[in-house]
Amino acid sequence: MSARPGVILVALALAAVLGITLWRYAAQRGAAPLQAGTRLSTRAADVATPVILRRGNGPEAESLDLHGARSEAALTILRDLYEGLTAIDAAGMPVLAAADHCDMSPDGRTYRFHLRPAARWSNGEAVVAEDFAAAWRRLVDPRTGAQYADILKPVRGAAAITAGKAAPATLGVHADDPQTLVVELAQPTPYFLGVVAHPATFPINRGSLAAHGRGYAKPGVMVSNGAFALTRWDFGSHLVAMRNAHYWNDAATKVDGVEYYSFADAATELKAFRTGQVDVTSTIPAAQVGWIKEHLGPVLHIAPQLAVYYLGLNLRKPPFDRSRELRQALSLVIDRERLVQSVTGAGEAPAYTFVPPAIHGYSPPVPDYVAWSMPRRIARARQLLRDAGMDRNPPNIELRYNNGELHSRIAIAVAEMWKDTLGIETTLRAEEFKVLLQDIDRGDVTVFRASWLGDYNDAYGFLQVLQRGFGINLPHYSNPRYDELLERATTEGDAGRRRALLQDAEALMLGDQPLIPLYFYVSKHLVDAHILGWQDNAMNVVYSKNLAKLGAGAGN
Repeated sequence: MSARPGVILVALALAAVLGITLWRYAAQRGAAPLQAGTRLSTRAADVATPVILRRGNGPEAESLDLHGARSEAALTILRDLYEGLTAIDAAGMPVLAAADHCDMSPDGRTYRFHLRPAARWSNGEAVVAEDFAAAWRRLVDPRTGAQYADILKPVRGAAAITAGKAAPATLGVHADDPQTLVVELAQPTPYFLGVVAHPATFPINRGSLAAHGRGYAKPGVMVSNGAFALTRWDFGSHLVAMRNAHYWNDAATKVDGVEYYSFADAATELKAFRTGQVDVTSTIPAAQVGWIKEHLGPVLHIAPQLAVYYLGLNLRKPPFDRSRELRQALSLVIDRERLVQSVTGAGEAPAYTFVPPAIHGYSPPVPDYVAWSMPRRIARARQLLRDAGMDRNPPNIELRYNNGELHSRIAIAVAEMWKDTLGIETTLRAEEFKVLLQDIDRGDVTVFRASWLGDYNDAYGFLQVLQRGFGINLPHYSNPRYDELLERATTEGDAGRRRALLQDAEALMLGDQPLIPLYFYVSKHLVDAHILGWQDNAMNVVYSKNLAKLGAGAGN
């Protein structure tokens, strides 16, 4: 695989930049090397058929509007169609992408991103700084209704805008000239270069948006700036994206197109892999982990991931709106070790905190009860129910989750634990993923399956989710003290004190129990031996442009 222009080395700690005049980062981007002499099917001109990468992509994407997408399936596609100021490298760290260098002020509050002169939209137009600025103003505009609006909270003025107290035009971002985007932060944010690798911060083609409004993200209409361009979306089946010849680094792309196949459950996706329908899976079925390790071990990829699987509790509906004791009791009696050993079985770790322990520069506050025996935990949970006056007449609960063999097995196991230890009956209800999201948004659920995948490698990226007003605060958690601790953390320049504030906030939230963490993810993929360039990382981000496909039959 040919080398690409350079990798940016990003200073993650603000202390490394304080006291100096200005840092200029040289951009460098690279991909996994291929073995010498490897024969690749590359462009359509070189082979009889185009080289098509076929990715299993889990449940169908709910939207490809940059400000409407929120699922892993949607974000995976958008990372291929668009390119942000930064991207995620093979180690899970941010590197420059649409920008080729960046200047940061001595106080860490101002970033000047210099766009690549060769950056183009899929219609051939130049990508300019105002495309980013306009997209960011749309993201924070309350009229857009973007659930990721608060990801730009570090930018000056963003908090006031999302709260409806200021106009989007007051956001601290502007174009100095067509190639230079200037971003002013409210306070130094060491992880900011990771923030702008998220699809919510990608640019939007202003002409397409003006002409089509919210319909700008449809096939045949969408204009994107990434390595691929959307050409087709067969709902319930798959999407097709073909190589963008105008992409600035098109020469390094090794496939001519990508097909993203939707699967309601992992078992069906596994069958598609075994029959050659897909080259890569988004996950594997938990019930077949042992068989897969034995029979498909050489093509199985399992790696730690910054993500948590949890049960959300709707704090706006009975019985959870009025009983913290009930919420705590339900968490205490779940045997997470049994879940990860007997139900998930792929190396997941039991979760008693919301922030994964592998997060950079942070140690989650583990609750004391983790060291207790299960009998002691059950006794404490029963006492909590008595304190809440629910021991003689425990409430019935409905647990909703999206269709899928793993989610069903987890729901059944948890319901049995609640029944056996607390006498609580649980009604289980499986739904299509889109329907579940809609029900959660409407508040029509009491307990629901959810997950949070890290948007960047910092504890704040997890804890921010539960701030009052955050668009994806699914349990509707609200505690002024929690919000205050997070606000103080955003302005704290000392790394140790900032970490302590975040730990205090997480400990407070875990005591309030707006959700029940179950386990920390591992990424689980089957990658066909004909696919080269795949590299696991903690962010579970692998761009299709970095993959190559062996053999003359690569289009099959």
